[in-house]
Amino acid sequence: MKPRHEPYIPSHVTLPEVTIKAMVLGIVLSALLGGANAYLGLFAGITVSASIPAAVISMAILRMFRNSNILENNIVQTAASSGESLAAGVIFTLPAMVILRAWTHFNYWETTLIAALGGTIGVLFSVPIRRAFIVENPLRFPEGVATAEVLKIGDQRGAGIKYIAWGAVIGALFKLGDTGLRLWGGVLEWARYAGNTVVYFGTNLSPALVGVGYIVGFNIAILVFLGGALNWFVAIPIVGAVIGLPEADSALGAAGRLWSTQTRYIGVGSMLVGGVWTLVKVRSSLIGGIGAGLEAYRRSRAGAQNIERTERDAPMPWVGVTLAACSIPLFFVFWAITHVLWVAAVMAVLMLVAGFLFSAVAGYMAGLVGSSNNPISGVTIATILTSALLLLAFLGTESAVGPAAAVLIGAVVACAGAISGDTLQDLKAGRIVGATPYKQQIMEGVGVLAAAFVMAPILTLLLQAYGIGVPTDAHPRPLAAPQATLMAAVAGGVFRGGLPWAMVIIGMVVAAAIIVLDVWLERRASAFRTPVLAVAVGIYLPLELAVAILLGGAIAWAADRFYRRRSAAGGPLAALKTADERHGLLFAAGLITGEALLGILLAIPIVVAGRADPLAIWGVHHGTIPGVVLLAIVMIRLYRVVTAGPRGQAG
Repeated sequence: MKPRHEPYIPSHVTLPEVTIKAMVLGIVLSALLGGANAYLGLFAGITVSASIPAAVISMAILRMFRNSNILENNIVQTAASSGESLAAGVIFTLPAMVILRAWTHFNYWETTLIAALGGTIGVLFSVPIRRAFIVENPLRFPEGVATAEVLKIGDQRGAGIKYIAWGAVIGALFKLGDTGLRLWGGVLEWARYAGNTVVYFGTNLSPALVGVGYIVGFNIAILVFLGGALNWFVAIPIVGAVIGLPEADSALGAAGRLWSTQTRYIGVGSMLVGGVWTLVKVRSSLIGGIGAGLEAYRRSRAGAQNIERTERDAPMPWVGVTLAACSIPLFFVFWAITHVLWVAAVMAVLMLVAGFLFSAVAGYMAGLVGSSNNPISGVTIATILTSALLLLAFLGTESAVGPAAAVLIGAVVACAGAISGDTLQDLKAGRIVGATPYKQQIMEGVGVLAAAFVMAPILTLLLQAYGIGVPTDAHPRPLAAPQATLMAAVAGGVFRGGLPWAMVIIGMVVAAAIIVLDVWLERRASAFRTPVLAVAVGIYLPLELAVAILLGGAIAWAADRFYRRRSAAGGPLAALKTADERHGLLFAAGLITGEALLGILLAIPIVVAGRADPLAIWGVHHGTIPGVVLLAIVMIRLYRVVTAGPRGQAG
């Protein structure tokens, strides 16, 4: 077994990566997965990470060819996964233009340009960010690690396959029983009125989230949970008591409305401050990444050949020129919307600045909790909020185009942020398996373009068939598009009033306090740290996700304690820890793989039937107890996989 710090394919070994069959397969999968996730996101408010499903699908197809390899497989999943990520950026924002009545339909070229250019900007900004977050200050990137393990298992054709296979089967069956057949509820929730307020607790019964928590580790998992606890155990009861409870059918509904309309914005404020602070913290690495890229380009032009294959990024001068080229067509798109030359110029500048800031933030959050749990909508809200405030200062409250202009900036940044997080996950996987970074960056761009060209027809089809966001006589029950509805409310609220500014400011104060605590812990050389964005993610996300991630982190903590006790007792147990931790990693990766694959497959009957539960056996599930029991068994199994070696030794 190779040490973790060495790539699976050494840098001195060169294998075919960008081949014709890999490019064709990546383009097709990007368009297909992007289309599936566009509908799923508008319908249910979620998208499914496609890196692992794409890796598994391409693995199966490439095995039909005589000459295929792990790096070629990695290139396919790199291109294919960008379709899902771009779909998230598009559907979270552009439908807001229809909801605001700025658009009556999705113009093909405007939609395609915004999606393609925003995604391309995300790929370009990921070039210097890669060195900061993957090389010099490496983050965990749980789905990138899981994808790499899937790729390695496929290449080894047997070694460790049982762990990932069992995990995938369990994750898939769990998803089928919950989301597909509706045999049990996927979320265990409890809420009660307490005097003039409400209290709530909930957890998602998802093995995949437990797997994410195990991979990111206990420190990050507990911080995400603490952020959720601050919101749901402290902020919601206090806000409910102070401003009164909203009208709702139940305590559960009241808690949800307080979160969606009020306390969620605490997370937005925290992300704003946390994003700026994160850039300040990693500024040296970011500047160093740009400088290293320029130096590598200079040396390559001078004929130097001493740059390792696994460290070759896209040349920085090319990145700069392409960024400038992308801003020109976006300027004309903005001009067509606002009809004011200088406002369009300001929007283009805002787009570049915000694009870099929030691409870094989105990449950092993907490194903490993975792409599936990356709150891109929170990043986008922060962008739209900031952009709308600046446009308000320029255009005034009477502007009819102000909200739409803010949404368009948010759309570009959302696409850039979504693609940045996805690209960094793929680059993390590539670093582990030994891929060439610049080839992955090129294929990420190819995948973006493939998905961008199908987004407008898909959105137009869904708008005509179902309606989006706003009920009409023709479509009384449209696709909910929850994120886009929220974006429209934020953009319109800045110009027309109604945003919970107190919550945003509270979030900023909370973030500042967490930063102070982290600096204090750093000076004390504490092993436990409090990166602010980890807490901000927890504040913004539903509590149910944070609790499930915490459960996985707790397993990682318990396994580590187990090894420490065994090592203290003597014996050759420490040498077994690395192998058994990898078995646990494979099992956790399998849980994520199985759930992600079934999530993609279940989108097919949902689209065909036009409802969320086409496979439901009894229509409505009958409680969550089966899910709780089964999840507990899965968690015990994960713990036993991690500690199996020492138990066998001791036995």
